Amino acid sequence: MELSGLLFYGISLLTLAGIYGILSLGLNLQWGFTGQFNIGIAGFFAIGAYSTAILTAAPSNSFVGGFDLPTPVGLLVAVIMSGLLSVVIGWVTMRLRTDYLAIATIGIAEIIRLLLKNEDWLTNGVRGIPAIPKPLGLDSPLAFLIGIIVVLVVVYLLMEAARKSPWGRVLRAIRENENGVMAAGKNIQRFRLEAFVVGSTVMGLAGGLYAHYFGFISPEAFEPLFATFLVWVMLIAGGSGNNKGAILGAVLIWFVWSGSELATGYLPAEWQAQAGAVRVLLVAILLQVILLTRPQGLLPEDMGAGRTSDPTPKEGRPRKVPAGE
Repeated sequence: MELSGLLFYGISLLTLAGIYGILSLGLNLQWGFTGQFNIGIAGFFAIGAYSTAILTAAPSNSFVGGFDLPTPVGLLVAVIMSGLLSVVIGWVTMRLRTDYLAIATIGIAEIIRLLLKNEDWLTNGVRGIPAIPKPLGLDSPLAFLIGIIVVLVVVYLLMEAARKSPWGRVLRAIRENENGVMAAGKNIQRFRLEAFVVGSTVMGLAGGLYAHYFGFISPEAFEPLFATFLVWVMLIAGGSGNNKGAILGAVLIWFVWSGSELATGYLPAEWQAQAGAVRVLLVAILLQVILLTRPQGLLPEDMGAGRTSDPTPKEGRPRKVPAGE
């Protein structure tokens, strides 16, 4: 591979790692902070991608859409549509717990993917939507990478502000002791719904950026393996509950996933047919090694985050209480 090819490959690798980092931050808000077992990431990712694609792609007679609108409008609508969908899904599923919520969300995500695949009049079906423009004139790969990094940093800072806020502390309290939070008079269903909606809108934003980066999307891009389970591996490996860990896990796992694809090109021809299985195996082995050596992830959650004061006494020993007090 020539130097220019290696440079382009590295930029592409970092760009997609950044997009997956945004996805991982959205999931971290839901699972890492609130304990919501959302296995429907692909649904919100796809809605964000298709919303902006339909609005910003070049005009076409093949499907409804191709309105050629400015890309900021498309990305804004991607966030709004993902948010509206998450309100509906969240309102229906927020009373479900753990496994039941997981089953419901993955089922809804598959329904969304199959609708996108079969409703040709709206999404052009399996042929996909081409000619999706780059946003804000970021036509070169390096410029787009810089744009992704800026968005990733902004989302990270917002998530950190949420984590340290009273709202974020309530979310973590719900995760640890739901009954205690309920006894304190908090509306846990409202807090759960808010976390679910905010996390899902972040996933929709990532989907919109994904569509603009490739300039083409089809339902195959939103298979659960790529758009759901890989994101979960990233968050678990990096450290659930830690925003830095979510980004680190996304970068690490995506590098292993993509790097293994490059390495399989050097395998004998008869082995390359199993290249996909080898990639999954490598990621699984890496995850197992991380969980065995660091069960809470590479960057575990800081359990003292959000405290406004030091709970330990300033003196090294307790004050003696005089007799009669």
